[in-house]
Amino acid sequence: MSIKKRIKLQKLMNFPKGLAFTASYLSSQGFDPQLLAQYKKSNWLESIGDGAYARYGDKVDWQGALCAIQSQLKLPVHCGARTALELPGYSHYVASRQRDVFLFGSPGQKLPRWFENNDWDVNVTYKMTSLFPDNLQGSYVNFSAGAFAIRISSPERAAMEMLYHVPAKQGFDEAARIMESLLTLRPVLVQKLLEACTSIKVKRLFLFMAQAANLAFMAKLDLTKVNLGKGDRTVVKGGRLDPKYRITVPRGGDA
Repeated sequence: MSIKKRIKLQKLMNFPKGLAFTASYLSSQGFDPQLLAQYKKSNWLESIGDGAYARYGDKVDWQGALCAIQSQLKLPVHCGARTALELPGYSHYVASRQRDVFLFGSPGQKLPRWFENNDWDVNVTYKMTSLFPDNLQGSYVNFSAGAFAIRISSPERAAMEMLYHVPAKQGFDEAARIMESLLTLRPVLVQKLLEACTSIKVKRLFLFMAQAANLAFMAKLDLTKVNLGKGDRTVVKGGRLDPKYRITVPRGGDA
């Protein structure tokens, strides 16, 4: 092996463990297709789908794959909803499934085929939505996943994304229990998100659950600046209609 190729191989080996490598990124780093083919033949790399690689024998999970999507492909895809609350431990008291991973992307932004076709040992729910602007300041945080980091929603944004999936992908009662634990949500960011959110259902449900949990930030919100729409919204079929927020909720309790 030439010195130049040896240096490139050493560079590859110095990347964080558990990280996926996209073909386009490796190409930008000087790894041409012939060299990649040689690395595969020599068991330095293995394919994890069309256009993506992992170091041979390395265990790459959905977080290592998402990091590649975010940092290498620069795609506007992030981890949100209940997953972005579970990772930092906000919902540790709920019987955690962690078999469910919720990802969000901009309208029209599809996931790479290699990501979609791979079995990450979790159930991935991906939603392309304009629920919030992509670049809403303060609504993302970096979560350390070992040797690398992934972009996830802040707790304030994640809570509303979680309610976006009620009731189809997220149970009402579990969401209410998680909301009860969100004692440190920042009122300034909550206000900003409520004003920017495009879903009337999400805003009403968030305010209903926050009020039921008696969360302190509620007293600092200016709801005159929040568009809560008109008319009733069905969230729980056969439920009772909450008179204040005009959404149907489970019978027999406040949340």
